[in-house]
Amino acid sequence: MHRHRHVWKQMRDREAGKVRPHSFANRIKSNRISQLQLSNHKDIVSPHKGAINSLQIDSTEGRYLLSAASDASVAVYDVQRPTAISKHTSLFVLDKHHHQGHKYAVSSAIWYPIDTGLFVTGSYDHHINVWDTNTTQVVVNFKMPGKVHRTAMSNLSTSHMLIAAGTEDVQVRLCDIASGAFAHTLSGHRDGVMTVEWSNSSEWVLVTGGCDGAIRFWDIRRAGCFLVLDQSRTQLGRRPPVLKRSMITKDSSTKLRAAQKKHAIGSGSRQLPIGRVPSKGPMKQRLHPGMLSTQDRATAHYGAVTGLKATGDGMYLLSAGSDSRLRLWDVQSGCDTLVNFETVRLQTNKPLQFATTQDATLVFVPCMRSVKAFDMWSGNMNSILRGHYECVNSCWFNQQDQELYTGGNDRQILVWSPARSIADEMDEGPAEDQDNWSS
Repeated sequence: MHRHRHVWKQMRDREAGKVRPHSFANRIKSNRISQLQLSNHKDIVSPHKGAINSLQIDSTEGRYLLSAASDASVAVYDVQRPTAISKHTSLFVLDKHHHQGHKYAVSSAIWYPIDTGLFVTGSYDHHINVWDTNTTQVVVNFKMPGKVHRTAMSNLSTSHMLIAAGTEDVQVRLCDIASGAFAHTLSGHRDGVMTVEWSNSSEWVLVTGGCDGAIRFWDIRRAGCFLVLDQSRTQLGRRPPVLKRSMITKDSSTKLRAAQKKHAIGSGSRQLPIGRVPSKGPMKQRLHPGMLSTQDRATAHYGAVTGLKATGDGMYLLSAGSDSRLRLWDVQSGCDTLVNFETVRLQTNKPLQFATTQDATLVFVPCMRSVKAFDMWSGNMNSILRGHYECVNSCWFNQQDQELYTGGNDRQILVWSPARSIADEMDEGPAEDQDNWSS
């Protein structure tokens, strides 16, 4: 009852013009997200007989869920239209009995960014398949040099159709769907590559995390990586916000630059836009000859980097490692922001998929058999979601409905929805049975 009064008060403030529309929408979404609980009105019926390794809902409609599992199967579900009361069974399943199916565990499954007509799967059988969703046939196949850990495509891309693939090989490979061949390889890691993530600020910038503990930034138009994150380079918290151009005076801009200089405690190197590298100095574009050996050998984690997630604006990057550490990085300065995430215990032997809310205020992290929601900027734990019987591997947050989907070793896909009142459920009850001409 108190919650409803609070919502009505916000609506009256919005009508009176006391609250901006964007601010009002964000408050409502934040309220809903803070009340996530195991859904009692949406149940995903999992056909998988192995651990769930990957989950993704398409970004075009926010309707179709794609899952991949260790039994070599991939499934697609319609999360908007239940097949029975509250139950969502798979629209189709592709397993090892399919004549083009994978033979071993499917580690990654992603939608083609702008169309649900294609999806991409990567497997421990050393293959990446591009599937036609309508015919459930493989249209392009790539043979990789080892087990595929992760695949990724850029949501911003208008100039290329590249799949970035992290495998147990030291090289990152870029697979071109248009030509059906490898575009090129990125060399620099000293061990297998467990996770890959495209930048949200440039279609040309790729971030990779390896079993060597390194996180590398690549501009795929050039040879070599242009940044290796170093856990010894730190700054305290977020950078001061950039003021609007009209508000910046000569005096205030001088103060802002001074504040940013003081803020960065790291090596003090000049900050550059993402994808730009200095033409001189220790950090040159090419790797061999390239960065100084001390910079090239820098590590972001003690042990393997198991997960990466960029914020929506591309300014910050969250990483997870087999050292059970979460780190938040300022991408422009390359510094660890020293945000202390409370009591994290992570799986160490496989890639983790974590999710953020649209405004990047919360991050959902698989922590063994539970999922913990952390405040991105303070590191404080917001809530713990318990429901899986075994370790959780993947999370996906559906921005459209403010729902969280999680998959784990218990073969289950759970849905976490905002709390619903009895009145809400009654409102969505069956419509009255009456004809069109009744008064």
